[in-house]
Amino acid sequence: MELFDVYSLFDLVPEKARGCKVWDNKGNEYLDLYGGHAVISIGHTHPRYVAALKDQLDKIGFYSNSVVNPLQSRLAKRIGEVSGYPEYFLFLDNSGAESNENAVKLASFHTGKDRMIAFRKSFHGRTSGAVALTDNPRIVSPFNANHKVTFCELNDLEAVERELSVGDVSAVIIEGIQGCGGINVPSEGFLKGLRELTERYGACLILDEVQSGYGRTGRFFAHQWDGIRPDIITMGKGIANGFPCGGILISPRFKAVKGMLGTTFGGNYLAMAAANAVIDIIDDEKLVDNALNVGNHLLENIPSSPRIKEVRGRGMMIGIEFNEDVSSLRRTLLFEKHIFTGVAGSNMVRLLAPLCLSIEEADTFINALKDIL
Repeated sequence: MELFDVYSLFDLVPEKARGCKVWDNKGNEYLDLYGGHAVISIGHTHPRYVAALKDQLDKIGFYSNSVVNPLQSRLAKRIGEVSGYPEYFLFLDNSGAESNENAVKLASFHTGKDRMIAFRKSFHGRTSGAVALTDNPRIVSPFNANHKVTFCELNDLEAVERELSVGDVSAVIIEGIQGCGGINVPSEGFLKGLRELTERYGACLILDEVQSGYGRTGRFFAHQWDGIRPDIITMGKGIANGFPCGGILISPRFKAVKGMLGTTFGGNYLAMAAANAVIDIIDDEKLVDNALNVGNHLLENIPSSPRIKEVRGRGMMIGIEFNEDVSSLRRTLLFEKHIFTGVAGSNMVRLLAPLCLSIEEADTFINALKDIL
């Protein structure tokens, strides 16, 4: 048997990692400015994180959600404290896509309506409902396309209001900052406008913070730059630093009914050991502040070049849009400069470094990019 060949792979085998550094099986050292799709939040193999998982595995690794797991309650309390949402509820699952599935399901239960509004260039996941909310026809199968989803242009409040006024919209879902669509930051006032419109027309507002949350933008959640409080916030990626975990924060206006949501592996002991370690490390080491400070340093010092069209983003979520295809440039960064980066589309280099990135490590990238340009 062979693997199902759906990934384009670099000819590189990571063997160990620490902080923002990765070493391959030939002993070569790399600077990681991508964190495996924004998953590595506190840095690779943080000693407190590793110890927490090892210690938990020696006790109990798994049991179902039919018993009390105090680690879940502790995580809920800590996320509430650190994020500024202590009055919200937490439901735990396994990934960002599952979080978005649960969010739209919960919104539909709450409103009794079945249509969703999403945005052009959105990405919400690859499961059935989540991929239907994603503006990429190439990855949406005919089966997925049967969901009732209307796409509006980002920053077009008039279009959103036209759709909401029909009266059948359950929720509006939007990323705090669009990730795969090109690091698109909602314009000033747009999220506030969405909050006002959804309240006026009786729809829920869901903030997908799977990529833009957990401190990545210099606030715990990206939407907090705009001073709003959505009905549901979805999480994944950096919540457990690579251990599969996700969750949603749910406004107190929602009523829990036994059996309305469920999961086999969500909130398991190992995931909770990982996630509790992550939230404590983010808080203790002030990684949200570090993400903002080092991110600002990157944004201010990425070199000017006629090859670069625009640089945008916040904190450790940065896109460098080029006037050309970036595949060759990215390979040069990886195989000559030994720096991992990501892409968005064909012409953007995407930086999603661990939140612990240092100024010195940021300068390594800046100097490497200067050399290439």
